[in-house]
Amino acid sequence: MRRPYHYKVSMTRLNKKKQSIWVMDNDHITRKKDVLATEEPFEILLRAGEEQKTIAITMRTPGNDYDLAAGFLHNEGIIHSKDDFANMTYCVDGNQQEYNSLRVQLTADAFPELHQLERHFFTNSACGVCGTTFLDDLSERNIPAIPTGPIVDSSLITSLPDKLRGAQDLFESTGGLHAAALFDLDGNLLAVREDVGRHNALDKLIGWGLLNDQLPFHNKVLMVSGRASYELLQKSFVAGVPIFCAVSAPSSLAVEVAERFGVTLIGFLRGNRFNIYTGVERIKAAEHVLAN
Repeated sequence: MRRPYHYKVSMTRLNKKKQSIWVMDNDHITRKKDVLATEEPFEILLRAGEEQKTIAITMRTPGNDYDLAAGFLHNEGIIHSKDDFANMTYCVDGNQQEYNSLRVQLTADAFPELHQLERHFFTNSACGVCGTTFLDDLSERNIPAIPTGPIVDSSLITSLPDKLRGAQDLFESTGGLHAAALFDLDGNLLAVREDVGRHNALDKLIGWGLLNDQLPFHNKVLMVSGRASYELLQKSFVAGVPIFCAVSAPSSLAVEVAERFGVTLIGFLRGNRFNIYTGVERIKAAEHVLAN
């Protein structure tokens, strides 16, 4: 049952596709082939005993689907370890295996409480929904606190963007994917996952951690290729990440999550410069100057 966790990309579902396009350059138009990142729907079906429910449908880049499902379920508090489910299998429609639908069989005979998943389906504005509500809901899950350490040199942080870009194979060929990468305290890349959705990329990375007994991510540094949103910080906190780095800006609610739950949040990480929004005590610099 553990062998499928090494699944990368199915033979019938590619993570990139060729497309004929026209290129305008200096008022001259030419025809060429371009490479696009594949985007397809992905359904996660949860099964307990003989009962089955669809709990999520997302648009994703095919590949690392087992990681994606495991990471999503862990981030939502539905599973906590590999022992909470018996297997993951792609669904079969007649004689055709359906690679866009994955069934997760829980070891329990009954479903856990799933009310937290309702937040994924509020497409219309609702009365009483605010950032504080999300933070309070996260607090009520009794997730273990992030440890006080580690302390890392600023030079380690500034070395991460080049390492992340060098590991983005799909981005290199398509230019259209987000990435999430995990590093150790020596700056060594441990794992990277890519997807058209930034949330999916992080779910895949966290799912890799769960399936390979690497959670929680204490004494690790996480970096994402885009901005830092509330969802990314929430997922990182659940996974035990002490230091979160982003190439771009954080949102106000992302900063609130990091501050409330003890995550060092770094944004605008480019070249030798970055902003530290929370948790500055984990970053060691040659000089620390206080400004008015």
